[in-house]
Order: sequence, then structure tokens, then C-alpha cells
Amino acid sequence: MVSVVHSLEQANGDAGVLAQLGAGLPADAVERLAAAFALAAESYGDSTLGTGESTLQHALGMALIVVSLDLDVEARIAALLFAAPEHVKDCGERIKVGFGDTAASLVAGLHKLGMLRPLTRAAAGGGTQSASVQAQTEILRKMLLAMVDDLRVVLLRLASRVQTLRYLNDQPGETRDEMARESLLIYAPLANRLGVWQVKWELEDLAFRYLEPATYKRIARMLDEKRRERESFIDEAVRRLREEMAAAGIEAEIYGRPKHIYSIWNKMRGKDIDFEKVYDVRATRVIVPEIKDCYTALGIVHHLWQPIHGEFDDYIAHPKGNFYRSLHTAVEVEDGRALEVQIRTREMHEHAELGVAAHWRYKEAGSSAKASGAYEDKIAWLRQLLSWRDEITDSAEWVQQFKRASLDDTIYVLTPQDTVIDLPRGATPVDFAYRLHTDLGHRCRGAKINGQMVPLNTPLQSGQRVEIVAAKTGGPSRDWLNLNQGYLATSRARSKAKQWFAAQEEAEMLSQGRAIVSRELQREGQTHANQDELAVKLGLKNAEALYLAAARNEVGKQAIDTALRGGAEPLPPEPDIQTKKSRAGDSRILIVGVDKLLTQVGRCCKPMPPDAISGFVTRGKGVSIHRVECANFRNMAARNPERVISADWGAREESRQDAVYPADLFVEASDRQGLLRDISDVLSREKINVTAVKTQSKGGVARMGFTVELPGVGALQKTLSLLRDVPGVVSAQRR
Repeated sequence: MVSVVHSLEQANGDAGVLAQLGAGLPADAVERLAAAFALAAESYGDSTLGTGESTLQHALGMALIVVSLDLDVEARIAALLFAAPEHVKDCGERIKVGFGDTAASLVAGLHKLGMLRPLTRAAAGGGTQSASVQAQTEILRKMLLAMVDDLRVVLLRLASRVQTLRYLNDQPGETRDEMARESLLIYAPLANRLGVWQVKWELEDLAFRYLEPATYKRIARMLDEKRRERESFIDEAVRRLREEMAAAGIEAEIYGRPKHIYSIWNKMRGKDIDFEKVYDVRATRVIVPEIKDCYTALGIVHHLWQPIHGEFDDYIAHPKGNFYRSLHTAVEVEDGRALEVQIRTREMHEHAELGVAAHWRYKEAGSSAKASGAYEDKIAWLRQLLSWRDEITDSAEWVQQFKRASLDDTIYVLTPQDTVIDLPRGATPVDFAYRLHTDLGHRCRGAKINGQMVPLNTPLQSGQRVEIVAAKTGGPSRDWLNLNQGYLATSRARSKAKQWFAAQEEAEMLSQGRAIVSRELQREGQTHANQDELAVKLGLKNAEALYLAAARNEVGKQAIDTALRGGAEPLPPEPDIQTKKSRAGDSRILIVGVDKLLTQVGRCCKPMPPDAISGFVTRGKGVSIHRVECANFRNMAARNPERVISADWGAREESRQDAVYPADLFVEASDRQGLLRDISDVLSREKINVTAVKTQSKGGVARMGFTVELPGVGALQKTLSLLRDVPGVVSAQRR
């Protein structure tokens, strides 16, 4: 232990480890750090991590990185005690008593993230990533954020990975390569999204150096200068720019950084260019108050140094597709080296760093990340939170601010095979089963969460491992469609369950319809009749459609008999015209070329003005009036075209102003208590007379048929529209 502390003291100056750990903190906070260090030294002893690094050395190195990120005393204590759950008895309670609830929560959060190591290690297994593996990697990045209740846990995890890569500098082998790949795929993109640049750069450069040592050294040689020299060059360029801006009366924020080696390689690879064409190896950024100042600053830059031809982009006048705005130029300084300068206003800068133009979406090498708006909002808020960390000194306030950025109400759970599945918050094991496979959802009968049996309506939480217990055959329970019982939270799962019941009902109706048609064929002595041809005669696609229509009473026995005989529409005995005259009345239907013919409205299609109509002369029953698209009328007209007669509605002023016409309405809805009452209320409010009602409910779906009396098609369309607005109604249409 003493040798570890001594080596760290030597590497970090003479002030001592504890002094460095307590930098910027009050005396009482430093005392708490000393107590945490003592507990860590006592608990860890000579233990080592899987990489071979001393546990205490890792804790100290990690804590010093946390100091460089300007995190508070709780985060520094958590870094020192990161491995306490494996070494300290009653760890949680002991840390709570000794260091407070916040420190204990951070340590517990770190331990929870550590449980994801097998997943992140598997995702970084090496080789070219397939689309499915890339998608799984992206979900893992999101999961790392979703599983923590405090942003500092993520920063601590990043610091831990930086320390690991530093230690592995002199430890070549498979472990180092594995850690490097994992860092490039998981942790560096996460640091990039959060805008923790110093962590991102170090993770990328160290990982790149381990995985591609020859390429790394080649680019380093091409830079032909040490990093410190590049930083000095940037500092001098910034100084000159500040002086010139001040002389011109422009209040400008100017800063710069040398581009790190991994970023240079990515640009060379992505744009397929030579090193000589990478002009932003050294870059500065100028932030000014107004747009006019941007162009003034551009003039100053071009006056100071020689612009490089073809390297100027005006994204202010011509923004990028994501509304990114800035001026980009590259110049050549006196010694021939190139310098990139970006100029923008404060508003443009915040939009670029925190808004929809934020770098992370298009700067991640090899990433195909497609982020939802809610996820982008999360990243933007986290970046803002990090930028305010100097102002937010209270831990409780920090946590509260972090929780404002809930990850688009998404949870991430694991299959038994360690595949990560993303689901909406509130999803249940049944939702999970349907997400994996529709058939598994249908057969779901039980579930285990982390090995323990739970009710199927248990809400899932991020990080849980879910196993489905399924029957060999069977379907969903009708209880699952009851919203009050909470079995299904996702619309996809509800839709799949409804489809299953609809399919079962359709199969039942097919069976019923087949029996109806078979009985009619047997009664007519035509059991060998071609049922597909019979369906076509009735205006239906095939025999299956005929069975469904027969089961739903859309095609009656008389229609089937008529089609079998090839005759006209069968009608009841001719009524006494004087005493049984239809309410529709003859006077409103004009028969072309004939006067005062008896007319009857076809019961099969129930036409009403202004439907296009035609007449069919029946045997001794007058003229039957049908809609021209009526299937019965088309069948009769095909067999006896000579009996078709033109017809039209009489002028409105010639007809009774209070005339009404019968119409059949069909409503399909999700069954619920009070549905029929609500539909009846609509019809009552519209003063619509209902002459017949037929309802049927199966599998949570209600089908209702209404025969109503309406003055015309306008009133019909209004009625259908009002019915569709009734809660639960899926469709309302005229038969």
C-alpha cells in the first residue's frame, strides 16, 4: 500500500495524494476524503482487479481523474470506495453512516453499472459489426444512462475506464485489446455525447494507440511535433486573436485545442484524404455577440494570416441540414503550419453544442445512431447540467436536475441470452414477450425477473433479466385486453392480442358461415355447386368471403337461393298498394318514359337521395329500386338486362319535405361498458329514428347493426362521422 501511495505522490508532485484529492475543497471535506482513503486502504489491502492492477491504485487514479473533472467531494469519495461492495461488510450501511447517503448511492450506482460489463464486453467482441450488433451497441450506450439516478455515476464509470487504459499502457495482450475496443465502442461515444472532451480524447487516443500502434505512430510522426508544442502554438494564435478582436472593439470568447491523433485518423479515413489535407489539426473557435461581428472577426483572421484556397465555408448564410451555423476558415500562419478557425455567435454555439446540431450525432466514427427527439433532449439537458456543475454545489439539487432528463421514458431489460431490449416505461413481461416474438407473446403463461417468478402485470425496470415461461400451444388471455388490470402497456402488444382474438373469431365465423351455406345448398339439392362461382354471383370475392358474409347476416338465405336459381330478387307477396305504400312514396322516384308505376325500395341496399339508382322490373311486383352498385341488382341485371329500367330521384320540391329513407349502419368498436348507451345518445340527439338493432360481442370486439331512417345521404354522412367520434369506435359505415 505504501509503495502505491508513494508512486502516485511521485507522479503527481510533492503535495501528496490527499492534497491533490482535496483540491478546491474546504477542510472538513478533505477530512472526509482522508477517512474514505483510510477505509479503502484498509479494505483493499493487496487485492488486484481482473486486469492485474492494484485495487487501491485504481481507486486513487480514478479519484484524481474525478478531481480533474471538477466533481464534488461525494464523487471523489465514491471513486475511492468504488470496490467497497466486494471488500466491505455491510458496505451500503457503513458508507451511509460514515460518508452520507449521496456517497453510498454513488457507490451503489457504480456497482450496478459494473454488472453490465459482460454485455459491453460481448458487444465489443471484435470484427466487423453487423447492423444488429451496431443496434445492440447503441442500446447499450443508452442503457448506461438509463440505469443511473445520478449523472456523476456515469462520469465515475468513465474515469474508471480512463484509469484502466492508463494502467494497461505497459500491459500488451488480449485484455488490453478487449478494453480498447470496448472503450471505442461504448465509453468514448458516451463521453462525446456528454461533452466531456478531455475524457473522450484520452479514451480514443489510448484505445487507438493499443489497437493500431503502427498507424498511431505514423500519424504522430506526420504531426512532427509534440502535443505540448501544438498546445503552445494554439495558445499563441489565441493570444493574437484576442488582441486584434479587442483592438476592433469586439467582445470575443476565444479558445482552441490541438486535434488528437484518433480524430485526425478518423477524418483521413472518413474523407479519404491525405494528412496534408487535414487543415484542422490545430483549431480555434471564436464566439462573438452578433452575426455582424462574425464577419468582422473573419476579416481580422484573414488579415492576420493567409487564407487557404477552397477551405472557407459560410454556414451562416447557408446552414447545414441540421441548422448548424458557423463560419469555417483555414489559414496558413507564418511558419507554414495550418490553423482552422470557427466563428459563431453564442446562440449558434449553444445550438451546435446542446441543440439538434450537437456534434455527437455526426461526429461518432462509424456510428449509425438514430436518436429520437426525446433522447436528443436528454443529451442536451445533460450537457447543460455538466456546464452548470460549478454553479450547482448542492448534491440534492444536482440529482433533482439530473432526474429532469428522464431517458425518453424508455427502459432496458435483458433476455436470458443477454440481449438488451428497449421498451416503454411501464412495460410488463407480456409486452416483453410480444416484443421478442408474437407467438411467444400469445403463449406467455408466466415470467421470471432475475430468477424470481412474478405476476405478468409487473412493471419492468431497467437492468432486469426477464425470462418468459410459455405454454407449447394456446393464445392470450382476454384479461390482457382489460386496461384496468395492466397486463399490456404497449400498443404493439395490445394490437397483436386483438389480432389473435379477431383471427379466432373469424375462424369461428367461417365455420358458422360454411354451415349456413351448406344447409342452403343441401335444401336446394345443389350440394355439388361451385361455391366460388356462387360467391361471385353474389358480388363477393370467393367462397371464404361468402361464408363470412353469411355468418354476419350480410348475405341472407333468400339471396343465396336466388343466386342458385339464377332468378330475380325474391320478394314477399305483393302488398296492397293503397294500404301498404312505402314511406318512401312513389312520387319521389321518376321512371324514365313511364308514368305512375308501382315502385319499391330494395331492402338489400336501401337507397336514398342522392344515391345513383336504377330500377328492375319484377314479375307482378312493380319496379324494385336499387343503388347501381348493389350486388343483388348487378346479378339480376346480368341475367335479365331487358328488365333494367332507368330511374332517378324526383326534384326535392316535388317530394314530401319530411320524407325519410331506411339505411343500415354497421359499427365496430372495442367492447366496453356503456358503449351501446353512448351510440344511442348520438342517434337520439340527432333525432334519428332507429327501427332495428342487432349487436354481437366477441373477443373484446363489439359489432352492431342499426336500421335507421334518414332524410338523405348528407344526414347519413353526418351520422357516421358522429358515431366514429364515440370513444372506442373503430369504424362506422353504411351497409
